[in-house]
Amino acid sequence: MAVKIEKRSGCVIATLDGDIDHHTAKNIRESIDSEVEKTKPKILKLDFNKVNFMDSSGIGLIMGRYKLMKLLNGDLELINVSQRIGKIMRLSGIYKLKKY
Repeated sequence: MAVKIEKRSGCVIATLDGDIDHHTAKNIRESIDSEVEKTKPKILKLDFNKVNFMDSSGIGLIMGRYKLMKLLNGDLELINVSQRIGKIMRLSGIYKLKKY
């Protein structure tokens, strides 16, 4: 799993690539958090376009970034979510936090 991070005027976009599971979530989290804490963006976008698989570790990753952005008075957006990954998110209740 790789994560590519881009900065655009008040926004950080983290493009996730590969599987999100117990083995990869920690490195993803650390990369994203480091950039967010440095730049303090108004919006953090997690791009799931290239994510093939996600388990509960991915839900934890999303929840942690949601809480971090709330602490910074910012917002989290989930973009390019496939039907398969979207189903996992829907079952977890993530969509109840905010309409995506």
